[in-house]
Amino acid sequence: MSTVTEPSAPHPVRSSTRLPFRSAVRTVFSLEMRQRLRGRGWYWMLAIWFVVIAFVFVLGTAFLGSTGNEGGILFDLVVGFVLLFGLLVAPGLSANAVNGDRAGGTLAILQVTLLTPGQLLLGKWLASWVGSLAFLVLSSPFIFWALALGGVNAAEALVSLVMLAVELGVVCAIGVGVSALADRPLFSIVSTYMLVALLAIGTVIVFGLGTTLVMEERTVRSSYYTYPESGLDSTGVPEEGAEPVCRSQTYTADLPDTQYIAWLLAANPFVVVADAVPYNLPDVEADPTPGALVAGGYYAPGVMETVSQGVRSAQAGPDLEITCEESTGGRRPLPQGVPIWPLGLGLQLLLAGGLLFIGRRRLTMPARRLAQGIRIA
Repeated sequence: MSTVTEPSAPHPVRSSTRLPFRSAVRTVFSLEMRQRLRGRGWYWMLAIWFVVIAFVFVLGTAFLGSTGNEGGILFDLVVGFVLLFGLLVAPGLSANAVNGDRAGGTLAILQVTLLTPGQLLLGKWLASWVGSLAFLVLSSPFIFWALALGGVNAAEALVSLVMLAVELGVVCAIGVGVSALADRPLFSIVSTYMLVALLAIGTVIVFGLGTTLVMEERTVRSSYYTYPESGLDSTGVPEEGAEPVCRSQTYTADLPDTQYIAWLLAANPFVVVADAVPYNLPDVEADPTPGALVAGGYYAPGVMETVSQGVRSAQAGPDLEITCEESTGGRRPLPQGVPIWPLGLGLQLLLAGGLLFIGRRRLTMPARRLAQGIRIA
């Protein structure tokens, strides 16, 4: 009587010999960097990047030549520009790091070595991150130029650059994780761009739609400057020497109570960078002169500082007391209350870590099942 032996399910091969963690990661990192530096496309991308950011910086300098806060605005402009295009470049550098090698037949060669899936992913992520940081380094001449113009303290500059580098690293981690999960490089690149768009644009859309759910009828006291009738001539034009007076009116309106939904903006990369920066807010009194912004000089926030002020305004909720100075354009910068960037960075790290964890399981050898058409070597 013969018996049929059922094939046992494959189990991961465990080796008693393992490579030192740092040495293994450094090996993968070196292989990735050599492959990137060998291609000409890498240098073309850097050259185009330098030309574009130089054009934007010179153009901004020409328009802001008469602004008192020129250095601060230009620095904010460079940081926002590097972050914007970093979010476009980082997925292209990382989203095919794993499945690109699988399509080329070189991934299996690394998998049969003593490298673990975690070491493989970490090395590829570091190579992608360093590649994205090259664009930040190439922007350093314009960053130092803006710092030389003044208006930016050391803490603001340091935190801006550190948070910018962290955001590029998070996007690269998302790309490497998606690359380990997806079978096709094109699909992983598109998926990574969609996730980045969800963080950068989707959060703003969700916040905008969420305002309709938190509408409440509120009483607003609005003040404004006007001229008394005694100071007007027969045609209604203010007479010479007439002084405006401040008057108030009260009305009710449906306003969104944004303090309940401000957390929806937390995961936005621009919000994370802008909210983490300790901006040096000017201690000024609003100028009652119509059209003036602040007393004693012209002050204008930069791009990222405007984002920071917008988030703080959303956290504060609707303004129910509009002063005469606010009605004429004068506005005191809002101080930072509870910072929202730790929540946003935590959500981003949770997303990136989850993708890398699941991707690590997909790289475990031997593989139980492969998609149709996927080559092994």
